[in-house]
Amino acid sequence: MNQTALSNFFKDRKEAWIKKNLKTSMNEDEVFELKLKCEKLFSLQEWLPNASSRAKQISMATHPCTFSHPSSRKNKNGYVNPIIFQAKKREDGYLHSGNVDVKVDALGNAAALDVYKFLTLKMDDGLELIEHIKQDSNIAKELLSIKNISYTELKKGFLEMIEESTDSVTSLRIKQVYFPLENEYHLLSILTNSGIMYHLRHKLDEMRFSDEVKDLRDKKKKKEYSDDSFIEIYNLTTIGYGGTKPQNISVLNNQNGGKAHLLHSMPPLINKRDIYFPKKNFFTDSLRLWDFKESFLALDSIIKTDYNNKNIREGREYRYEEIIEKIIYKMYLIREVADEQYYEKTSMLKAHQKIWLLDSEKRIDSDEWLDKLLKETTSWFVRSFEKSIGKKVYNKSEIDNFKDILEKNKEAFR
Repeated sequence: MNQTALSNFFKDRKEAWIKKNLKTSMNEDEVFELKLKCEKLFSLQEWLPNASSRAKQISMATHPCTFSHPSSRKNKNGYVNPIIFQAKKREDGYLHSGNVDVKVDALGNAAALDVYKFLTLKMDDGLELIEHIKQDSNIAKELLSIKNISYTELKKGFLEMIEESTDSVTSLRIKQVYFPLENEYHLLSILTNSGIMYHLRHKLDEMRFSDEVKDLRDKKKKKEYSDDSFIEIYNLTTIGYGGTKPQNISVLNNQNGGKAHLLHSMPPLINKRDIYFPKKNFFTDSLRLWDFKESFLALDSIIKTDYNNKNIREGREYRYEEIIEKIIYKMYLIREVADEQYYEKTSMLKAHQKIWLLDSEKRIDSDEWLDKLLKETTSWFVRSFEKSIGKKVYNKSEIDNFKDILEKNKEAFR
């Protein structure tokens, strides 16, 4: 059997063992003896039975409990169930288990991590060794057929790594949620999908630190042109699991140095709206008397003068136009937010005001809405003027003067 992954696995293990045990004080004979011992130790006859017996010290899991608490794996009731959750992929647009192709994690005795690595080796056909053992493939039978111990016994030992207990055992150290049902609760243990978590980290690191991104970022710094672009990810937080012993949490955690990335999850900052689309009436919902008070008081001062000349008339006309311009300015602001804020089902806005603020085609094709709007504008002017100065408008001629100026500027309302 010639499987590249297996050959490399045992080669690396032998080199690491020799490096650890080789001493500079050894002579040639001692070095030779050490190498013979290494070859025997990592021969299939010796290593496979030992690894098979140690496989039960590791449990494969998609949601390791140790991410909630490092000491949550064992309690007085035994070991917490290792969860291997397999969900079907669904085209629903959500990020959840099953919709991301990720590695299955493992947790347990760190001294048995070499067994996990062995069983998750990818064979030349792309399948992991553990899958071959489960399926009793020719590769598995050829590899596990050795002297002194049967294939069945070796297989049974290795498969203990993926066995799931039928008893539900959790831990007080895992975060618990009481989910209400009719007259009772389900107690749920919240677990972390470490595969998705570290898949996210690899994606983010690739987006931020790949050679291609580094080159593009350098070009940007030097203000050099490039047809390609890159993405910046801001406000990331790095969280650590396991402290100085990430291997005590899980295999994936150890492989990633115990560090995972968290995306920014603060609530959005909602800017306070200065402009609101009117619900019932533009004049009562959108116009604030305070914005017009200076104009009304100035108009009042002009009207109270005892004489009438060109400057007085022009001053009065200026104030009328100033008030009309403020109304028109507010009209444009309302139109800008109309698409975002107008809700037809709940709006109680008058029909002619809808045309004025929403429907540009009807504004051009008809004048009926405009006549109604000008009457409303005049009524609003009278009420607001009286409220500002604290008494009734002096005479009808003032209202007529305002109407005349409004008529001259009516096209600005379209």
